[in-house]
Amino acid sequence: MDEITILQQIADGDPDDKKCVVKLLDHFKHSGPNGQHVCMVFEYLGDNLLTFIKYSDYRGLPIHKVKEICFNVLVGLDYLHRQLSIIHTDLKPENILLLTMIDPSKDPRKSGAPLILPNSKDKSALESGIARLNGDLSRNQKKKIRRKAKRAAQGCVEKEADADPETSALEELSANAKLNEGSTEEQPTSSENANRFSDVDRTRGTGLGNQGTKRGSRSNRQNLLASVDLKCKLVDFGNACWTYKQFTNDIQTRQYRCPEVILGSKYSTSADMWSFACICFELATGDVLFDPHSGDNFDRDEVRISFRIVIIHGLSCNISCKYLLPLS
Repeated sequence: MDEITILQQIADGDPDDKKCVVKLLDHFKHSGPNGQHVCMVFEYLGDNLLTFIKYSDYRGLPIHKVKEICFNVLVGLDYLHRQLSIIHTDLKPENILLLTMIDPSKDPRKSGAPLILPNSKDKSALESGIARLNGDLSRNQKKKIRRKAKRAAQGCVEKEADADPETSALEELSANAKLNEGSTEEQPTSSENANRFSDVDRTRGTGLGNQGTKRGSRSNRQNLLASVDLKCKLVDFGNACWTYKQFTNDIQTRQYRCPEVILGSKYSTSADMWSFACICFELATGDVLFDPHSGDNFDRDEVRISFRIVIIHGLSCNISCKYLLPLS
Protein backbone atom coordinates (compact mmCIF):
# COMPACT_ATOMS: atom_id res chain seq x y z
CA MET A 1 0.00 0.00 0.00
CA ASP A 2 2.99 2.30 0.53
CA GLU A 3 3.99 1.58 -3.06
CA ILE A 4 0.49 2.50 -4.26
CA THR A 5 0.63 5.73 -2.26
CA ILE A 6 3.95 6.63 -3.92
CA LEU A 7 2.67 5.70 -7.39
CA GLN A 8 -0.49 7.77 -6.93
CA GLN A 9 1.61 10.74 -5.86
CA ILE A 10 3.75 10.28 -8.98
CA ALA A 11 0.69 10.08 -11.25
CA ASP A 12 -1.06 13.06 -9.65
CA GLY A 13 1.98 15.29 -10.18
CA ASP A 14 2.39 14.34 -13.84
CA PRO A 15 -0.99 14.74 -15.58
CA ASP A 16 0.69 15.38 -18.96
CA ASP A 17 2.82 12.22 -18.72
CA LYS A 18 6.12 13.99 -19.43
CA LYS A 19 8.19 12.99 -16.39
CA CYS A 20 9.50 9.62 -17.64
CA VAL A 21 8.03 7.63 -14.74
CA VAL A 22 5.57 4.74 -15.04
CA LYS A 23 1.88 5.54 -14.61
CA LEU A 24 -0.36 3.64 -12.20
CA LEU A 25 -3.76 3.35 -13.90
CA ASP A 26 -5.72 1.54 -11.21
CA HIS A 27 -5.48 -0.89 -8.31
CA PHE A 28 -7.84 -3.41 -6.76
CA LYS A 29 -7.98 -6.38 -4.41
CA HIS A 30 -8.54 -9.92 -5.64
CA SER A 31 -9.60 -12.77 -3.37
CA GLY A 32 -8.47 -16.23 -4.43
CA PRO A 33 -7.71 -19.68 -3.01
CA ASN A 34 -4.42 -18.35 -1.57
CA GLY A 35 -5.90 -15.30 0.13
CA GLN A 36 -6.36 -11.68 -0.84
CA HIS A 37 -3.98 -10.06 -3.32
CA VAL A 38 -3.42 -6.36 -3.99
CA CYS A 39 -3.22 -5.89 -7.78
CA MET A 40 -1.88 -2.87 -9.63
CA VAL A 41 -2.67 -1.92 -13.22
CA PHE A 42 0.05 -0.12 -15.17
CA GLU A 43 0.42 1.31 -18.63
CA TYR A 44 1.77 -1.05 -21.28
CA LEU A 45 5.53 -0.62 -21.75
CA GLY A 46 8.28 -2.39 -23.66
CA ASP A 47 11.63 -4.09 -23.03
CA ASN A 48 13.93 -3.14 -20.18
CA LEU A 49 17.45 -1.78 -20.61
CA LEU A 50 19.07 -5.08 -19.68
CA THR A 51 17.36 -6.64 -22.70
CA PHE A 52 18.64 -3.68 -24.72
CA ILE A 53 22.18 -4.41 -23.53
CA LYS A 54 21.77 -8.10 -24.42
CA TYR A 55 20.71 -7.16 -27.96
CA SER A 56 24.07 -5.38 -28.30
CA ASP A 57 25.84 -8.61 -27.26
CA TYR A 58 27.23 -6.76 -24.23
CA ARG A 59 29.39 -4.63 -26.54
CA GLY A 60 27.98 -1.31 -25.36
CA LEU A 61 25.81 1.24 -27.13
CA PRO A 62 26.84 4.27 -29.19
CA ILE A 63 27.38 7.28 -26.95
CA HIS A 64 24.62 9.32 -28.61
CA LYS A 65 22.14 6.56 -27.71
CA VAL A 66 23.48 6.39 -24.16
CA LYS A 67 23.00 10.15 -23.82
CA GLU A 68 19.42 9.99 -25.06
CA ILE A 69 18.53 7.21 -22.62
CA CYS A 70 20.28 8.97 -19.75
CA PHE A 71 18.41 12.19 -20.50
CA ASN A 72 15.08 10.40 -19.98
CA VAL A 73 16.32 8.76 -16.78
CA LEU A 74 17.50 12.12 -15.41
CA VAL A 75 14.13 13.74 -16.19
CA GLY A 76 12.48 11.01 -14.11
CA LEU A 77 14.98 11.26 -11.26
CA ASP A 78 14.75 15.05 -11.16
CA TYR A 79 10.98 14.80 -10.87
CA LEU A 80 11.17 12.19 -8.11
CA HIS A 81 13.92 13.87 -6.12
CA ARG A 82 13.22 17.56 -6.42
CA GLN A 83 9.43 17.70 -6.72
CA LEU A 84 8.30 14.66 -4.72
CA SER A 85 11.24 13.90 -2.38
CA ILE A 86 11.03 10.24 -3.46
CA ILE A 87 14.05 7.92 -3.56
CA HIS A 88 13.71 4.98 -5.94
CA THR A 89 16.38 2.92 -4.03
CA ASP A 90 16.61 0.14 -6.64
CA LEU A 91 17.65 1.78 -9.88
CA LYS A 92 19.15 -0.70 -12.36
CA PRO A 93 18.72 -1.56 -16.08
CA GLU A 94 15.89 -4.00 -15.33
CA ASN A 95 13.88 -1.19 -13.73
CA ILE A 96 14.06 1.16 -16.70
CA LEU A 97 11.64 0.24 -19.49
CA LEU A 98 11.50 1.45 -23.07
CA LEU A 99 8.08 2.61 -24.23
CA THR A 100 8.06 -0.04 -26.98
CA MET A 101 9.48 -3.49 -27.65
CA ILE A 102 12.85 -3.61 -29.41
CA ASP A 103 11.48 -6.18 -31.86
CA PRO A 104 8.19 -4.79 -33.29
CA SER A 105 6.99 -8.30 -34.15
CA LYS A 106 6.79 -9.02 -30.39
CA ASP A 107 4.78 -5.88 -29.66
CA PRO A 108 1.04 -6.62 -29.89
CA ARG A 109 0.37 -2.92 -30.49
CA LYS A 110 2.42 -3.04 -33.70
CA SER A 111 2.25 -6.66 -34.85
CA GLY A 112 -1.54 -6.83 -34.74
CA ALA A 113 -1.46 -9.88 -32.46
CA PRO A 114 -4.76 -10.03 -30.55
CA LEU A 115 -4.75 -9.39 -26.83
CA ILE A 116 -5.51 -12.51 -24.83
CA LEU A 117 -9.11 -12.39 -23.61
CA PRO A 118 -10.77 -15.68 -22.60
CA ASN A 119 -13.81 -16.73 -24.63
CA SER A 120 -16.57 -18.97 -23.33
CA LYS A 121 -14.61 -22.10 -24.23
CA ASP A 122 -11.58 -20.84 -22.35
CA LYS A 123 -13.68 -19.95 -19.31
CA SER A 124 -15.16 -23.44 -19.12
CA ALA A 125 -11.66 -24.91 -19.42
CA LEU A 126 -10.47 -22.64 -16.64
CA GLU A 127 -13.36 -23.61 -14.39
CA SER A 128 -12.65 -27.28 -15.09
CA GLY A 129 -8.99 -26.77 -14.27
CA ILE A 130 -9.81 -24.98 -11.03
CA ALA A 131 -12.22 -27.74 -10.04
CA ARG A 132 -9.48 -30.32 -10.57
CA LEU A 133 -7.01 -28.20 -8.60
CA ASN A 134 -9.41 -28.22 -5.66
CA GLY A 135 -10.12 -31.93 -6.11
CA ASP A 136 -8.10 -35.05 -5.45
CA LEU A 137 -4.77 -34.01 -7.05
CA SER A 138 -1.62 -34.27 -4.99
CA ARG A 139 0.24 -31.13 -3.87
CA ASN A 140 3.05 -31.72 -6.39
CA GLN A 141 0.58 -32.16 -9.24
CA LYS A 142 -1.16 -28.90 -8.31
CA LYS A 143 2.19 -27.09 -8.29
CA LYS A 144 3.08 -28.56 -11.67
CA ILE A 145 -0.23 -27.47 -13.20
CA ARG A 146 0.22 -23.93 -11.87
CA ARG A 147 3.75 -23.76 -13.32
CA LYS A 148 2.49 -24.98 -16.69
CA ALA A 149 -0.23 -22.34 -16.69
CA LYS A 150 2.29 -19.65 -15.76
CA ARG A 151 4.62 -20.68 -18.58
CA ALA A 152 1.73 -20.71 -21.02
CA ALA A 153 0.65 -17.24 -19.94
CA GLN A 154 4.17 -15.88 -20.43
CA GLY A 155 4.46 -17.28 -23.93
CA CYS A 156 0.88 -16.68 -25.07
CA VAL A 157 1.60 -13.46 -26.98
CA GLU A 158 4.31 -15.11 -29.08
CA LYS A 159 2.10 -18.15 -29.67
CA GLU A 160 -0.78 -15.96 -30.86
CA ALA A 161 1.33 -14.72 -33.79
CA ASP A 162 1.69 -18.26 -35.14
CA ALA A 163 -1.22 -20.25 -33.75
CA ASP A 164 -5.00 -20.07 -33.65
CA PRO A 165 -6.20 -17.73 -30.89
CA GLU A 166 -8.31 -20.49 -29.33
CA THR A 167 -5.23 -22.59 -28.50
CA SER A 168 -4.73 -20.55 -25.38
CA ALA A 169 -2.94 -21.00 -22.10
CA LEU A 170 -6.22 -21.99 -20.47
CA GLU A 171 -6.59 -25.00 -22.79
CA GLU A 172 -3.10 -26.07 -21.85
CA LEU A 173 -4.14 -25.77 -18.20
CA SER A 174 -7.12 -28.02 -18.87
CA ALA A 175 -4.97 -30.58 -20.69
CA ASN A 176 -2.37 -30.64 -17.95
CA ALA A 177 -5.08 -31.22 -15.33
CA LYS A 178 -5.20 -34.79 -16.70
CA LEU A 179 -1.60 -35.53 -15.75
CA ASN A 180 -0.77 -39.00 -14.52
CA GLU A 181 -1.31 -38.95 -10.75
CA GLY A 182 1.88 -40.91 -10.20
CA SER A 183 4.04 -38.22 -11.80
CA THR A 184 5.70 -35.96 -9.24
CA GLU A 185 8.77 -34.84 -11.20
CA GLU A 186 9.68 -31.23 -10.58
CA GLN A 187 10.56 -29.13 -13.63
CA PRO A 188 12.33 -25.74 -13.60
CA THR A 189 10.06 -22.92 -14.63
CA SER A 190 10.79 -20.61 -17.52
CA SER A 191 10.48 -17.67 -15.14
CA GLU A 192 13.43 -19.04 -13.17
CA ASN A 193 15.52 -19.12 -16.33
CA ALA A 194 14.36 -15.68 -17.40
CA ASN A 195 15.26 -14.21 -14.03
CA ARG A 196 18.78 -15.59 -13.82
CA PHE A 197 20.12 -12.28 -15.13
CA SER A 198 17.92 -10.31 -12.73
CA ASP A 199 19.25 -11.79 -9.51
CA VAL A 200 21.18 -9.65 -7.06
CA ASP A 201 24.37 -11.43 -8.14
CA ARG A 202 23.51 -11.96 -11.79
CA THR A 203 26.19 -13.60 -13.93
CA ARG A 204 27.01 -11.75 -17.11
CA GLY A 205 28.19 -13.14 -20.42
CA THR A 206 26.91 -16.72 -20.05
CA GLY A 207 24.96 -18.36 -22.83
CA LEU A 208 25.36 -15.45 -25.20
CA GLY A 209 25.33 -17.70 -28.22
CA ASN A 210 21.89 -19.08 -27.38
CA GLN A 211 20.55 -15.60 -26.62
CA GLY A 212 21.85 -14.30 -29.92
CA THR A 213 20.14 -17.13 -31.76
CA LYS A 214 16.82 -16.31 -30.10
CA ARG A 215 17.09 -12.67 -31.20
CA GLY A 216 18.14 -13.45 -34.78
CA SER A 217 21.36 -12.65 -36.58
CA ARG A 218 23.73 -9.98 -35.37
CA SER A 219 22.93 -7.76 -38.35
CA ASN A 220 19.20 -8.10 -37.62
CA ARG A 221 19.77 -7.18 -33.98
CA GLN A 222 21.83 -4.15 -35.01
CA ASN A 223 19.04 -3.02 -37.34
CA LEU A 224 16.51 -3.36 -34.53
CA LEU A 225 18.72 -1.37 -32.15
CA ALA A 226 19.21 1.35 -34.74
CA SER A 227 15.47 1.87 -35.21
CA VAL A 228 14.18 1.48 -31.64
CA ASP A 229 12.56 4.42 -29.86
CA LEU A 230 14.86 5.29 -26.94
CA LYS A 231 12.23 6.98 -24.79
CA CYS A 232 12.04 5.18 -21.46
CA LYS A 233 10.47 5.28 -17.99
CA LEU A 234 11.45 4.39 -14.45
CA VAL A 235 9.46 1.47 -13.01
CA ASP A 236 9.24 -0.77 -9.93
CA PHE A 237 8.68 1.37 -6.87
CA GLY A 238 8.26 -1.59 -4.55
CA ASN A 239 11.28 -0.51 -2.50
CA ALA A 240 10.88 3.25 -2.93
CA CYS A 241 10.61 5.65 -0.01
CA TRP A 242 10.57 9.34 0.81
CA THR A 243 13.57 11.33 1.97
CA TYR A 244 11.66 12.05 5.18
CA LYS A 245 10.19 8.55 5.62
CA GLN A 246 12.46 5.59 4.98
CA PHE A 247 11.54 1.96 5.58
CA THR A 248 14.89 0.13 5.61
CA ASN A 249 18.65 0.60 5.37
CA ASP A 250 19.00 -2.50 3.19
CA ILE A 251 18.48 -0.97 -0.25
CA GLN A 252 19.82 -1.24 -3.82
CA THR A 253 20.96 -4.21 -5.88
CA ARG A 254 24.54 -5.22 -5.15
CA GLN A 255 26.22 -3.94 -8.32
CA TYR A 256 24.56 -0.53 -8.02
CA ARG A 257 24.88 -0.01 -4.26
CA CYS A 258 26.38 3.29 -3.12
CA PRO A 259 29.18 3.60 -0.52
CA GLU A 260 27.02 5.12 2.21
CA VAL A 261 24.59 2.20 2.07
CA ILE A 262 27.44 -0.34 2.19
CA LEU A 263 28.82 1.44 5.26
CA GLY A 264 25.40 1.49 6.93
CA SER A 265 25.28 5.29 6.95
CA LYS A 266 22.37 7.59 6.18
CA TYR A 267 21.31 7.86 2.56
CA SER A 268 19.24 10.20 0.42
CA THR A 269 18.58 10.94 -3.25
CA SER A 270 22.32 10.70 -4.00
CA ALA A 271 21.95 6.92 -3.67
CA ASP A 272 19.91 6.94 -6.89
CA MET A 273 22.52 9.10 -8.60
CA TRP A 274 25.24 6.58 -7.78
CA SER A 275 23.15 3.80 -9.33
CA PHE A 276 22.45 6.03 -12.33
CA ALA A 277 26.19 6.57 -12.91
CA CYS A 278 26.77 2.80 -12.79
CA ILE A 279 24.02 2.34 -15.38
CA CYS A 280 25.62 4.96 -17.65
CA PHE A 281 28.88 2.98 -17.60
CA GLU A 282 27.04 -0.27 -18.25
CA LEU A 283 25.14 1.14 -21.23
CA ALA A 284 28.33 2.50 -22.78
CA THR A 285 30.51 -0.57 -22.22
CA GLY A 286 28.11 -3.50 -21.85
CA ASP A 287 29.74 -4.46 -18.56
CA VAL A 288 28.94 -3.67 -14.94
CA LEU A 289 31.22 -1.14 -13.27
CA PHE A 290 31.36 -3.03 -9.96
CA ASP A 291 31.18 -6.83 -10.00
CA PRO A 292 33.03 -7.91 -6.83
CA HIS A 293 33.72 -11.48 -5.77
CA SER A 294 34.48 -12.85 -2.32
CA GLY A 295 37.91 -14.20 -1.38
CA ASP A 296 39.42 -16.22 1.42
CA ASN A 297 40.31 -13.17 3.53
CA PHE A 298 37.67 -10.65 2.44
CA ASP A 299 33.98 -10.47 1.58
CA ARG A 300 32.15 -8.68 -1.20
CA ASP A 301 31.33 -5.62 0.88
CA GLU A 302 35.03 -5.04 1.54
CA VAL A 303 35.81 -5.41 -2.17
CA ARG A 304 33.01 -3.02 -3.12
CA ILE A 305 34.21 -0.40 -0.65
CA SER A 306 37.77 -0.70 -1.99
CA PHE A 307 36.55 -0.35 -5.58
CA ARG A 308 34.56 2.74 -4.74
CA ILE A 309 37.40 4.38 -2.80
CA VAL A 310 39.71 3.88 -5.80
CA ILE A 311 37.12 5.34 -8.18
CA ILE A 312 36.34 8.34 -5.97
CA HIS A 313 40.06 8.97 -5.35
CA GLY A 314 40.75 8.76 -9.07
CA LEU A 315 37.96 11.20 -9.88
CA SER A 316 39.13 13.67 -7.23
CA CYS A 317 42.71 13.49 -8.52
CA ASN A 318 41.48 14.04 -12.07
CA ILE A 319 39.43 17.07 -11.00
CA SER A 320 42.39 18.49 -9.07
CA CYS A 321 44.75 18.10 -12.02
CA LYS A 322 42.28 19.49 -14.53
CA TYR A 323 40.83 22.43 -12.65
CA LEU A 324 42.85 23.26 -9.52
CA LEU A 325 46.46 23.02 -10.69
CA PRO A 326 46.08 25.63 -13.47
CA LEU A 327 44.76 28.04 -10.84
CA SER A 328 47.75 27.59 -8.48
